[in-house]
Amino acid sequence: MTEREPDRPGTSPAGATAYPPSRDRAPAGDTAPDYSDRPVAIRGPESLGGLLLILAGIAAAISLVLDWLADGDISGWGLVRNGFDDLGGIFDDGLWQPLAIVLGGGVLFLLGLMLWLPMKSHRFLGLLALLVSAAVTAGVLVPLADADWDLGFFGPGFWCAIAVAVLGLLGSLKALVSRRRYAR
Repeated sequence: MTEREPDRPGTSPAGATAYPPSRDRAPAGDTAPDYSDRPVAIRGPESLGGLLLILAGIAAAISLVLDWLADGDISGWGLVRNGFDDLGGIFDDGLWQPLAIVLGGGVLFLLGLMLWLPMKSHRFLGLLALLVSAAVTAGVLVPLADADWDLGFFGPGFWCAIAVAVLGLLGSLKALVSRRRYAR
């Protein structure tokens, strides 16, 4: 290993000049960065998908205070409370549907907020939202099939639950299929 010779005052290191290098030849050991001609992905929010998922969460919250059955006097909050009281038998009693819809709406709300964060791609969040929306959609379709697709059987709370499923599916699909945006 050799030691570097100390610079003497008034002298410059070997090869250094006060003049810039000529344009026809680049000096060896050039430190200029290599620039790419490829476009750069922009970090931005997924506005429409996020808005749809946030609206799905709001619809789930509204369904808590409304009656879910046309002739019954039970709100979504009552159904969710009954579901939590009987967690062991929620699949036997059919109380998994209100839990899936309301809790899924809450998760969709949080995922919708996360879609507003700037990222290069929101596809992973879109996939998570699609899985949650599939559970919410199952929670809506099972009671509809049990009622022989008679929409008059249900009250306004269940209509909000249908909105949770539709808005969740639309928002998650929008986030899932959106591609990266590039600077021009």
